[in-house]
Order: sequence, then C-alpha cells, then structure tokens
Amino acid sequence: MTVPRLLIVGPQGSGKGTQGVRIAEALGIPAVSTGDVFRANVQAGTPLGQQVKAIIDAGDLVPDSLTGEIVRDRLAQDDAAGGFLLDGYPRNLGQVGDLDEFLTGRGEALTAVIELAVPREESIERLSLRAAEQGRADDNAESIAKRLAIYESETAPILDLYRERGIVDEIDGVGSLDEITERIRAALSARGIAF
Repeated sequence: MTVPRLLIVGPQGSGKGTQGVRIAEALGIPAVSTGDVFRANVQAGTPLGQQVKAIIDAGDLVPDSLTGEIVRDRLAQDDAAGGFLLDGYPRNLGQVGDLDEFLTGRGEALTAVIELAVPREESIERLSLRAAEQGRADDNAESIAKRLAIYESETAPILDLYRERGIVDEIDGVGSLDEITERIRAALSARGIAF
C-alpha cells in the first residue's frame, strides 16, 4: 500500500478542515493543520509558541521559516511515520521548497494533493453562514474577500507545480459531507491509498 503523505488544499470555506480530519481518522494518520499546531504550541507555552504568539499579537503573519520549523517538528513525531495529512501548509512556493527539502532528506515525497474545488460564491456563502452561526468576527465580507484573493494568488501556483508532478486530485467540493468524502476516497483509492 502507498504511504499516505497527503496535502489538502482549498479556499476558505471549502470544508478542507472537516474533510481533512475525516480522511486522516479513516487512514489512521495525523491531520496536521498549521493553525492547530500554532494554537497548541501557544497554549503549551513552548519556545516556538511564544514566538508565534508575539508575531500574531503584533498583527503579523507567521513567517515561512517559523511555519516550516513547526511543521518539520510535527512531521518528525512518531505518529506521522506512517503518513500524514497536511492542511494549511505549504501555501506558497517557498513553503513547497522547504517541505520538499525536508521530505527528500527522509527519502519521502507527497503522494497526493487533494484539491477541494469550490466556486468563490459558495465559499463566501459558507463563510458568511459560519460567521452567523459561530459569531466569528474574522468572517466578515472584507476579510473573506481578502483571504480568498490571497488563496487565489499564492496557492494557485503551488497547485500548478503539483499538477506537473501528477499528484493533484481535483475534487468537486460541493455536496454533502459524505458525498465529498466518497469522492476523495475514490481518488485516493485509485492511487493505492485505501480506507
């Protein structure tokens, strides 16, 4: 069986966090979300967490170098030896290079990139609904548009690179949770990753 070293990519509101957790649990591998790893390090008060907290408190983005360090540390843990699912990293070409270097050094490579394709209008509708349900101040029209624009400008090039490598599975991200999970399962199964 192919070792599932996966990346899930999609615009905000595409459901990648939900689908990522479902797939990782079904495969028995950790879902590594950079946001979750940042929060865990901040909460635990680790040296990395203290750096991240200072950056976020200043209203800045965590730099690629620090993000890469945190992801490498997480992927080096025992539970990721049999595979992993990345969510939120890499999100630009610099981070792809960093991840490639780390994996190559271990004799590994990503086995599949799951792209959840969701029309922009659908993402905006889902995020607006989430804002109303969860009271999330960061899900306002202006910040949603800004995040989607960043996704479109920074993440599209990484998908092109992974398409050249032949590892992208574009999944229709519109439908019920189970329908979308089934589409992902079928695509991964075709790559020898069964669950």
